[in-house]
Amino acid sequence: MSKPLIFVTGNANKLREVKAILSQGAHPIDLESQDLDVPEIQGTTEEVAKAKCRAAAELVGGPCLTEDTALCYVALKGLPGPYIKHFMQTIGHEGLNTLLDGFSTREAWSLCTFAYSAGPGTEPIIFEGRTDGTIVPARGPKVFGWDAVFQPAGFDQTYAEMDSVEKNQISHRGKALAKLREFLQSQVTDS
Repeated sequence: MSKPLIFVTGNANKLREVKAILSQGAHPIDLESQDLDVPEIQGTTEEVAKAKCRAAAELVGGPCLTEDTALCYVALKGLPGPYIKHFMQTIGHEGLNTLLDGFSTREAWSLCTFAYSAGPGTEPIIFEGRTDGTIVPARGPKVFGWDAVFQPAGFDQTYAEMDSVEKNQISHRGKALAKLREFLQSQVTDS
């Protein structure tokens, strides 16, 4: 790539996770980050991710990555979904639990959608990862979004209670980034 790959985020925790995962493998992917004000449309996770990535590619004038994370409740037919950031800011961890009071299930899934653009005018490519789990009362450090209330299926810890290596191996973000890393590394070996 002639221009550096830019990851559009202002979230230091997210940046740290992405860098850790993309640095793995035979051809580590190096990236820079920029905190840009990119409009977020309403729609499906894929629609939101593609629109955000198109706008970011225009702003950076080159290759870029954007990411959208969704927390989807089975009882609410996938909501709050891509709007989880607003829900988290408005009602917090306790409110995320209260939303499910009265429902027969607290099952949920976390979904991460990365969009990659080779630059302005190119159609973004989507990479998604999903992890099923359950919404639980907040446990662990409450420093990274809703990690403290999401307990992945088959584990007795929330994302917040896990060490970063374990979380990155099973998380929605880790799964999406594994697909993205494979794609990006294939571009390096094909050139």
